[in-house]
Amino acid sequence: MSDKTRKTIYTVILSVVCILWVLPVLAVAINSFKVNTFVKTDTFSLPRGEMYAGFSNFIKGMTFGNYPFYKSVLYSVEITFFSVALILLFTSMAAWYIARVDNLICRIVYFLCVFSMVVPFQMVMFTLSKTADKLKLNTPYTIPIVYLGFGAGLAVFMFVGFVKTIPLEVEEAAAIDGCGPIRTFFLVVIPMLIPTLISVGILELMWVWNDYLLPYLVLDINEYRTIPIHIQYLKGSYGTVDLGATMALILLSIIPVIIFYLACQKYIIKGVAAGAVKG
Repeated sequence: MSDKTRKTIYTVILSVVCILWVLPVLAVAINSFKVNTFVKTDTFSLPRGEMYAGFSNFIKGMTFGNYPFYKSVLYSVEITFFSVALILLFTSMAAWYIARVDNLICRIVYFLCVFSMVVPFQMVMFTLSKTADKLKLNTPYTIPIVYLGFGAGLAVFMFVGFVKTIPLEVEEAAAIDGCGPIRTFFLVVIPMLIPTLISVGILELMWVWNDYLLPYLVLDINEYRTIPIHIQYLKGSYGTVDLGATMALILLSIIPVIIFYLACQKYIIKGVAAGAVKG
């Protein structure tokens, strides 16, 4: 098989995979502009004529019920921002220490972080909910601490792999110039960690922003609702769901993540590849 034929086959396969990944997003975008009755019957048809609802689904979704949509947006932004910030700061510092000290305790902590990546959330969700209530971690201002615990596994794994690729001589030179550990980390290590910081930040942002189960279990949903919880409550009498309004709010919720992802996508492969050199 020639290289040209092989490349053509790979292109076709990856194009099909790409279409399969994009199709659900496209379906959400199409149905967000349809009248509710046509969402189920003409799912993949373009919104034309009597099917076209304009922006009424967006207005209906944002004004439905007695809980304002803007509050859900603010809570989602707040939780996501502080959760990702905590994860990036503390896990990068922990990974740097683990990679440089490399004693038995650090190795145990590292493997525990890696092991936490394979523990299903469903195994600990009820215990976590009870613990969060006792420790008063059941508000949008404290739930980022819970996210820090769950997001540390992947972040530490990627950061440790990248830190091991940084020449130790760079940090030794900073120490000779009079930098202590804190200044060395923030002035020397952090600038070199930027590709991995962005990669981890994108992964954690998509997870926290779209997460439904953890806020639903921990927060008081009558007072605090994130966007996924707000969407789940788009129900009318007898449990009927306005699919048009639901699709509209889902589209609004994924647009910020898509924009952020497209703006930073060039760092993802670079950061993941660098973190996988020495895991």
